[in-house]
Amino acid sequence: MTETLLEVDDLVVAYPRKGLRAGATEILHRVSLAIEPGRTMGLVGESGSGKTTLGRAILGLAPVTGGSIRFQGRDIAHASRRERIALARDLQVVFQDPYTSLNPSMEIGRILAEPLENQRIGAAESRARVRELLDRVGLPSDAISRQPREFSGGQRQRVAIARALALRPKLIVCDEPVSALDLTTQARVLDLFLEIQQDTGVSYLFISHDLDVIRHISHDVAVLLHGDIVEQGPSLQVTGQPQHPYTQRLLLASPLPEPDAQAQRRAERRRLREEERIEGAERRTAP
Repeated sequence: MTETLLEVDDLVVAYPRKGLRAGATEILHRVSLAIEPGRTMGLVGESGSGKTTLGRAILGLAPVTGGSIRFQGRDIAHASRRERIALARDLQVVFQDPYTSLNPSMEIGRILAEPLENQRIGAAESRARVRELLDRVGLPSDAISRQPREFSGGQRQRVAIARALALRPKLIVCDEPVSALDLTTQARVLDLFLEIQQDTGVSYLFISHDLDVIRHISHDVAVLLHGDIVEQGPSLQVTGQPQHPYTQRLLLASPLPEPDAQAQRRAERRRLREEERIEGAERRTAP
């Protein structure tokens, strides 16, 4: 039986409001999901659904107020700073914006060597690893002495991916890693993620608002709406035959080249949105 790599169980994340009696705003409501070794869990939802908060909670960047997060069987929901540094060998992140996630004043070689130095890996081994990483993500060897501003958006995201791979992690949290890229570059970067997974066996939590992107890269999919998972299952099932109206609406959000078909899709989205509104109103007024 395959051991679960990451298990999120009944996770609650809440942020305090301002004021002495303001209470707290709950962002995630008892969210549960699991990621197996070598597989990708796609987490999809619109802005404000809580998907980035879930990724941040796993990384120790958001407060966990309930439930558990277990990585390789160990609860990391309240890991200390020292434990997080050790955990960085196995758990890494690729952020959304390649323009702000890289230090603009550092050369690429230093950016890639930094996580290796933090783990006390020797200089000679670090240099060899940096060259290996650049080759792994398809960047030229002279990138070592260049700065982020000298690269395109897609190339910068390749640098960010290389940095996440530096310590050979078991899981990478990918927070909207292609949303800031044009469509052609998106496709190339997604293919790179797939190639890396095939070669290394790394797992991904892949966060996106785009169901087409999630379909392309994920083995399993969880759909998040207002802090609740409303649908979860194998990618082909969730993205091909969605059961929840919200997932159906996300699927219909993808544009079509033919105007008549696109108009029909918009009408169907409006119908589903109205059904969701009525259902939500009924829940709020129920005794």
